[in-house]
Amino acid sequence: MNQQHTNKFSCLRLGLIAALLLLQQLSYAQNNSVVRTITNFDDNWSFVQQDAAGAEKVDFDASKWKKLSVPHDWSIEGAYDKGNPTARGGGYLPAGIGWYRKSFSLDEAMAKQKISIEFDGIMANSDVYINGFHLGKRPYGYISFNYDLTGHLNFGKGKTNVIAVKADNTVQPASRYYTGAGIYRHVRLVATDLVHVENWGVYISTADATTAKATVKVQTSVINESSKAGLVTVETAIIDSDGKVVKSAQSKENLGAGKSFQFKQDIAVANPKLWNVETPFLYKTLTKVSVAGKVVDDQVNTFGIRAFKFDAATGFWLNGKNFKLKGVCLHHDGGSVGAAVPLSVWKYRLALLKEVGVNAIRTAHNPVAPEFLDLCDQMGFLVMDETFDTWTSAKNNGEKGYNRFWKEWWERDTRDMVLRDRNHPSIVIYSVGNEIHDDLNSPEGFKKYKDQQDLIHQLDPGRPVTMALFRPANSKVYTNGFAETMDIVGQNYRENELVALHNQKPNLKVIGTENTHVIQQYLALRDNPFMAGQFLWTGFDYLGEADWPQVTNAQGLFDRIGSWKQQSLQRQSWWAEKPVVHIVRKEDNAGAGDWISNWTPTDFDTYDDAKVAVYSNCDEVELFLNGKSLGSKPKPADDSPRLWDVTFEKGSIKAVGKNKGKEVVNEELKTAGQPAKIVLTVDRSKIGNSWDDVAFVKATVVDANGNICPNADNLIQFSIAGAGTIDAVDNGNVMSHEMYKAQQRHAYRGVCLANIKGTKPGTIEIKASAEGLSGGTIKLEVNN
Repeated sequence: MNQQHTNKFSCLRLGLIAALLLLQQLSYAQNNSVVRTITNFDDNWSFVQQDAAGAEKVDFDASKWKKLSVPHDWSIEGAYDKGNPTARGGGYLPAGIGWYRKSFSLDEAMAKQKISIEFDGIMANSDVYINGFHLGKRPYGYISFNYDLTGHLNFGKGKTNVIAVKADNTVQPASRYYTGAGIYRHVRLVATDLVHVENWGVYISTADATTAKATVKVQTSVINESSKAGLVTVETAIIDSDGKVVKSAQSKENLGAGKSFQFKQDIAVANPKLWNVETPFLYKTLTKVSVAGKVVDDQVNTFGIRAFKFDAATGFWLNGKNFKLKGVCLHHDGGSVGAAVPLSVWKYRLALLKEVGVNAIRTAHNPVAPEFLDLCDQMGFLVMDETFDTWTSAKNNGEKGYNRFWKEWWERDTRDMVLRDRNHPSIVIYSVGNEIHDDLNSPEGFKKYKDQQDLIHQLDPGRPVTMALFRPANSKVYTNGFAETMDIVGQNYRENELVALHNQKPNLKVIGTENTHVIQQYLALRDNPFMAGQFLWTGFDYLGEADWPQVTNAQGLFDRIGSWKQQSLQRQSWWAEKPVVHIVRKEDNAGAGDWISNWTPTDFDTYDDAKVAVYSNCDEVELFLNGKSLGSKPKPADDSPRLWDVTFEKGSIKAVGKNKGKEVVNEELKTAGQPAKIVLTVDRSKIGNSWDDVAFVKATVVDANGNICPNADNLIQFSIAGAGTIDAVDNGNVMSHEMYKAQQRHAYRGVCLANIKGTKPGTIEIKASAEGLSGGTIKLEVNN
């Protein structure tokens, strides 16, 4: 990440400074040194979901508005309705206008500082005002941006300031997938000296890196917004995960009033710990800016030391190791929480993807929240960082989207994304578009791509640029020279055409930017060394892009609540390193996929002949029905599932995976009886009370013997007492129109989920009940 995004990172910064014995210089309270302060600005907002005329004015009466904290997505709080103008793309959830207001005071001592406000994302077409003054408009709801408040603020006791934000999603359909609505990401207030590091002004790169040595290149842009020239010193310290200073460098420059300068430092690091997908080791830089010996600004940035390349013949390399990018595409919604996604949701989801064997993420099709990229850095995911779903030509179901603004805003939005994201070691490639409908068989189409590519190369020369191409036979991009202009040729689906292109033009680097779950596309990656990777569509089911009464697209490896599906079970057998064995059976009325992992038919009277598939990476699999062997089958050369025709019997079916004749893994499915009780489980026993901290309580309907009842659809009632609240409920059913902000949910395939947040230190008790079932209870602790 570039700048720190919450107060806890400010504390970490101070801890590092203490380790450097510089606290006495940087503590404003002790010696009036003016240094950067980052204040969480998420709380104490007022909100109304309407176009409130005059709401930007200081004296506007918002006393009857709803009080809340951001991030906040008001669209997910609404009801599904086929008539909603967001339509199939936006998941039939509400659109419209929302206003936010917040009052705050500033100490008189801050009057000589530069004050700015940072928004990680407002959906969409935002207008921001400070004390009635219009700061600006940003149409693109996914982009992070900041405004300078200096000159428009009131300071001192008894004086207040009012920030007002209008988010306008009225014009629809604006997207092919769910966008959300409102201030749906974090907000910060930043105070610096007039001589300071510019926004996203520290750029760290480590192209030259081995386990023996590395050169860390640090470029720091400093601006002097004071009225006096001065000698500016920039000191950069590299700090490891133990807080130890590894190496530092110092540079000086006379900086005139109103001028900026980019300080360039090459810092040699001996025996660095390299960032990779298995051990994602992270370093930090501590940047101090001094004028006449006095520290006036400081900033902490996180980075990783690694070297990567894409090769036309052998694909992707990281730190000298050749392997495939086993990726998924992810939209930005978090299911029941909509677009305002707590960090715990992403941790939960990314951990599931790791378990499958996924090592890469494509941010489809827009800039993501900065903390999502922090997680990718920390958890060891490689990232394709994507800018846009459209350029100037519209797409079906999103005709009134960003295509209306691309021509005016692409350069600003691309610049802001790259400057914000370029220090993340997880990012190894940028994408500037997805299935773009603009004419790429014209000089104008070539220029649009080249302009974006050139801008990114200028801002971040160490990373390649691609885009997800669309129907090459129609667009002519494989034959008109367009593919040759790309750093890496990215193709959605049509893997056979991409393979054929490389066979014809072996000097081209190629990657699958979007792929289905079918075996043919898996084999295209496995069997072609030049194929750098693939990104499956998608990692999780996502809101929107569905035909009523379906409201969620069901192409994910996992459903909205993280339940395993047929494609995730199979994918794990293809991509995971550990031994895997999974049993699925065919049932025509089972819903999406029709292959399900249970031994409890929906109708016992009509289910006689079971087609059973076993997904496994083991040398041999033996199948047992009620203890009787149905035979063993070796691993097919194409890694396809091993199939059995089985006469259904109640009881159990078990698969045993063997390597070299020895059992290494097994799975057993049992026939469930009648639903008897609810069992509650939670992903962890302790949580914090921050907005980003969530515990996931799963309610499972089981029979008297504890077997899950996969056909149970009981209405589960949740209740909560103590130091927490229910943030959302869900069951993963793509046909369900139930409200997410509720305390009840029907079970789907025997399961539903409640997201629990802490409100204060203490104990939370959650209960679940349903008519005719014994209830369940679970407790968890909330820490500060």
